[in-house]
Amino acid sequence: MAERIIGLSASKDYVIYVDAEVPDDEDSPITILEDGNWKIHRGDRSDAYQVLHQQCSDYIREAAIDKAVIKASAVMGRGAAKLGMLHTAEVRGVIIAAASSVCSVTQMKKAVVSRTYGDRNVDDYIDDDAFWDEHTTGKKLRKMSREVAMLVVAARNKS
Repeated sequence: MAERIIGLSASKDYVIYVDAEVPDDEDSPITILEDGNWKIHRGDRSDAYQVLHQQCSDYIREAAIDKAVIKASAVMGRGAAKLGMLHTAEVRGVIIAAASSVCSVTQMKKAVVSRTYGDRNVDDYIDDDAFWDEHTTGKKLRKMSREVAMLVVAARNKS
């Protein structure tokens, strides 16, 4: 039976989501059902986060998503955290809370996907049009969404 998985990645200004139907057979391509963004509303961030939480949890509930895979935080060099990085972490927290209120949630680091999936790093897969033609059907993925879709591909059939 196919599993419905949503991949999510946060930034300070928006969340990229990729909603996919993932078949049990690992040789079968995943079907991309939706590929979009949820923008963070301007103005008071606490109000914007409440809207984002509702938007994310409503989508996951209404789409009957089985599992969410969220791009995890990663250490970015040395020095003090910049405000944009802190806002991104806040947005990530909001989507983790929203998704976990409806379905199971897994966080994945891009570096871990590079080490554990296939024989190339994530960036090589992102740039490989033939890979995406072979491993996905349904809606055409935007290039900016391929990293999020890679989380779904790497997470298939894992608890």
